[in-house]
This record gives sequence, C-alpha cells and structure tokens, in this order.
Amino acid sequence: MSFTQFKFKKYIEKALEELKFTTPTEVQEKLIPIVLAGRDLVGESKTGSGKTHTFLLPIFQQLDEESDSVQAVITAPSRELATQIYQAARQIAAHSDVEIRVANYVGGTDKARQIDKLASNQPHIVIGTPGRIYDLVKSGDLAIHKAKTFVVDEADMTLDMGFLETVDKIAGSLPKDLQFMVFSATIPQKLQPFLKKYLSNPVMEKIKTKTVISDTIDNWLISTKGRDKNAQIYELTQVMQPYLAMIFVNTKSRADELHAYLTAQGLKVAKIHGDIAPRERKRIMNQVKNLDFEYIVATDLAARGIDIEGVSHVINDAIPQDLSFFVHRVGRTGRNGLPGTAITLYQPSDDSDIRELEKLGIKFVPKVVKDGEFQDTYDRDRRANREKKQENSISK
Repeated sequence: MSFTQFKFKKYIEKALEELKFTTPTEVQEKLIPIVLAGRDLVGESKTGSGKTHTFLLPIFQQLDEESDSVQAVITAPSRELATQIYQAARQIAAHSDVEIRVANYVGGTDKARQIDKLASNQPHIVIGTPGRIYDLVKSGDLAIHKAKTFVVDEADMTLDMGFLETVDKIAGSLPKDLQFMVFSATIPQKLQPFLKKYLSNPVMEKIKTKTVISDTIDNWLISTKGRDKNAQIYELTQVMQPYLAMIFVNTKSRADELHAYLTAQGLKVAKIHGDIAPRERKRIMNQVKNLDFEYIVATDLAARGIDIEGVSHVINDAIPQDLSFFVHRVGRTGRNGLPGTAITLYQPSDDSDIRELEKLGIKFVPKVVKDGEFQDTYDRDRRANREKKQENSISK
C-alpha cells in the first residue's frame, strides 16, 4: 500500500516525496480514509505512530486555498508539540503554488504582532496551545466561526495539564457542523464527557502497537531496598556510560533534589519540569542538542512536550503514579531500531504496580549492580509475595 491510493493534491504528493514517505503507517492507512470521509474521530494511538500526518494530510486535501477564512484549528498542550505540528504543516504548505497561511499561536510569543497580522489576513490553518488560541478568539482578532475541522491532539495530556476547559471554550466558538477529531495516547474516563458533548457518532479507533515496548530495549528492574536512592542513581551513572540518559521523577521537588545531588557529584545534568521558564527551557534544549549534558532529570508532563534524540538510557527514579506514563518514559530510548536500556528503581510496595505493567505485556529483567557491573539477580521476595497473593485470590 502506498500514499498514491489517497489521490492527494499534487503539492501534497510533492511534500510526501520530499519527506521520503512512500508507505503509510498503520494508523495512517486505517484512519486517513475515515478523516477524508468527514467522520468525527477518536484515534487512540501511541506517540510515533504517524498520527500528525494522519490529520494534516486530509486537512490540506480538503483545504480551499482561495478562501480568506480559517478552515482548520489544531490544539496541542505544549509549545513544543504545537511547534512540531506547525513545522510539519509548513513543510506541506511550502509545496503549494498558491500561498497557504499556517499560523502557530503559543504562549511566550509576541501577541501584539500576531494581532496586527490577523487584522490584514486570517490564516487558513490555526495551530497552537489552547490558552493563546482562545485569547485571540475571545478578543475578536482570530475568527474561527467558519472552520470546518477541529483537532485536539494529545487529549490525555491536555486533560492532565488542565487545559481541557479552555479547549471546551474554543470548541464552543466553532460551528456545530464541523468535523471533530481527537487524538490521544490513552482515553481516560475524565475525557468521556467532553467527547460526548462535541463528537457526533464518532469512529473510535484504537491502534494497537505490535509490542508495548520496542524489542531493542533492555528493560531492567533494580531494588532500592535499604539503599539511599540518590547514591544508588549516582552508582548507576558510574556503570552505564550513556550517550544521553533521561532520569524520570514523579515531582518537581524530587527533580530539584536529584538534579542538585548529581550536579554536586560533578555530572553534566539538565533539569526539565513545569516551573522552568520557557526561555530557560529553550536554552536547555539547545544545550541538550549540542551534547552539553549527559543526563536530563525530567518530570513526565514537561518531558512529553519535547522531542529528544539520541537517548541511550532511561532511569525511572520511581514507578510513575499514572502507569500509562511508563510506556512514554521507556519509549524515549530504543528508537529507530537502535539499542536502549531502561532501568526502573522499585521498592516492595511497588509490587502491585509492577504486576499491572506485566499484564500489559511489559517484561522486566531483575538486575543488581555488583563489582562495578550490572548482573542478573533473582528477587525471591517479589515472587513469593506474588505467588501468595495469587493463592489467596484462587482460594476466594
């Protein structure tokens, strides 16, 4: 199967040729025909499945390039994610003989300049974060009342970051008969009322990945029992020799603590969490790209909006409170067929969470650091506890 079956406009085909996209991904093959048919859609698919082009390509195919009005609105929960979509859209638009106006409205950019530009012409495609888009709509500068398509990307992250109410307000400013699409890695229960409110008999598609975690990733489990965790993580850094390692933590305060500790040990460590100012975060990301750091300490929500290449190792300082984040974390390494190592630190009280992850098909290999190297180990306590719980459940 190839992209030619969709009979896209010539400039879209040229854009795909430039990207060397010849065969659609599983999610694209399944969902592009549904989107082209104008159906409302809830697409549950993991990051890296090609979902951005799943909605962008049909939007361009259905675009009236001669019109002066906004025809599509796309929200993303972070500046980085919005900018990634914007760059993908710009790449397609650049191949059109007729000018296609694509705008990126995110916080931390010059709002006055955006308003001035809107006074002379409206974009065909609006991309951005919910807050900035709604500000421009509320002030009357951005006219979205004629839009034909609304896309909410990374809906679960939008919910987690508290932006769903703003997305709701944007949706309330749009025509009732538009095409509504929601893409999300997971569909949490708290998202259901929003979906029922706006989507009309939507197609619900869950694109299953063949493996939960890439086969190229070594997924290890290391006990923290009786250990100082800061010292233990430092010990790991001395053994693993990473190209670039991401260390995931559950809270901003823990990120601050671990970053300070590892920096004091002389390691080159970056820190990314929600309280880092946008300008500072941009500076840090540039340093990461320049390989100024060997380690990045990050919280889940801050990291999900950032694409970082070349991650050889992932360390989970603790199992995430939301287990769905585990796959996102580990999936930072082992990309494009390259080998990667994920190390999860756990304590006995984490046993039930580990079993839940194992039910998803995630396999762990217990390890221990001994004599300056990683060695296989056998965690009898965890297995004994599990067998005991299984016996109890059977006897009931």
